Amino acid sequence: MSSTGRRSTDGLESDSQLILYLFLTHLGLGIIFTLAVVSREAGVKFFRFNAGLAALLLAAAFAFRGAAEDGLAARAAFVGLVVSEAAIAVYWATIGRALARVRPAILALACVAGLVVLVTQAVAASSGRPMTTQALTVASFLSSAALLGGACTAMILGHWYLVIPSLHASHLQSMVKIHMASMAVRIAVVAAAVVFAIATWQPGLGPSFRHYILSVSGVFFWQRVLFGLAGPALLSYMTWETAKIRSTQSATGILYVDFFTVVVGEVLAKYLLLATHVPV
Repeated sequence: MSSTGRRSTDGLESDSQLILYLFLTHLGLGIIFTLAVVSREAGVKFFRFNAGLAALLLAAAFAFRGAAEDGLAARAAFVGLVVSEAAIAVYWATIGRALARVRPAILALACVAGLVVLVTQAVAASSGRPMTTQALTVASFLSSAALLGGACTAMILGHWYLVIPSLHASHLQSMVKIHMASMAVRIAVVAAAVVFAIATWQPGLGPSFRHYILSVSGVFFWQRVLFGLAGPALLSYMTWETAKIRSTQSATGILYVDFFTVVVGEVLAKYLLLATHVPV
């Protein structure tokens, strides 16, 4: 293989690892955030399962962390990720066993560390870009984690009605409301990023984002919009209408599809960030 081909292959592998690193981190942290808003009536096993899932996702993210950029912000993100992973691991290990009084503080530590991770990851990913772009990237990462976590936890909570049939439907309704709110925020952030990228482009700064989304390569952007924004927006509304009539099994079935579309959209969002530097 030529040196040019090797560099190209190495670059693709590095980008793929970075996409997975960001995606796994955002999903894991998003689940951690939702643990603070789900009712305790969901039961010990629900919190243990979700905390364990979040810990596993963050642990998997470490495997791809080598592709992350060097720099102060990237190192701060790594330290924050270590703290969040350690805190959620302790939280998981003590659920229903010990440290009941301090467990909320442990979860709060995991959440605060998670926020630090998302902000510093965004700063590292948008290094050298205008301040507005950096701010939009921070908003993009925060809303991405909220959307992923909300979709995943809502899906698992819906499934939990098979474990605890007596669980009141209002808990699923509340989680779906949170998911819909995070969906609305995510759409607003993406719209703002696209408008800013198109409005601030100037000749000599490389291909415009408008040109990109109207080219053949723009198919990834439109897939991101269709599968990651329009699809989940419709499905989350259908879930809400289903949850209102207390049909938890039907709502859960829709949430499985909803979560899949959210995952596809957020993976594409990470790819587009690396390809275009626009935090969609």
